[in-house]
Amino acid sequence: MMFMEYARNAVRMSALMGIQNVFVYTHDSIGQGEDGPTHQPIEQLANLRMTPNMSTWRPADATESVVAWKTAIERRNGPTSLVFSRQGLPAQARTETQVANIAKGAYVLVDCGQTPNVILIATGSEVGLAVDSAVELAADGVKVNVVSMPSADTFDAQDISYKESVLPSTVTKRVAIEAAHVDYWAKYVGFAGDVVGMSTFGESAPGGDLYKHFGFTIENVIQKAKAL
Repeated sequence: MMFMEYARNAVRMSALMGIQNVFVYTHDSIGQGEDGPTHQPIEQLANLRMTPNMSTWRPADATESVVAWKTAIERRNGPTSLVFSRQGLPAQARTETQVANIAKGAYVLVDCGQTPNVILIATGSEVGLAVDSAVELAADGVKVNVVSMPSADTFDAQDISYKESVLPSTVTKRVAIEAAHVDYWAKYVGFAGDVVGMSTFGESAPGGDLYKHFGFTIENVIQKAKAL
């Protein structure tokens, strides 16, 4: 408990004082299944994101991790938290433009090429799930964009035109997917959207089993998207 309090104070003080620290977190979700709910930090991502002057990144793969680390070492006026998953994650294919846009905190990873019926927003280990779900939805005739949002605070700092290009205000049907607390995503999905996330503590079981148990499946994402 003393160590945890020290860690929390270190985060707060570096943010308050504008000190360039880089905090690296691992085992970020229910993917740390076997250690049980005491080791599944479903609430701590929101805590970090809501800490003033803290920049928080949850990368989906090696490419996003490189950009997150580069951003952290270039940020001089405050700390950065890099939050990583334990499990192996698939590398996502990107154009040069998409790679450049990672530094803006969020970008369109899968573009249907027209106004989408629904937008899937995901971070970290759930980006792959969003991409796979988009493939299945597209096969059913649903026009889907997938937005990867490794750093919400960085995205929030962009100009209105860029934010509108990623999350157009005319598309209100949105599903956020993250293995953390659902409440954080209300400002991105709005009243007409939904979230695949956590509203309880986790459980003790292999990570893959917990993902299925808590609804982090293609079938559940498709159901929520079509329900909108």
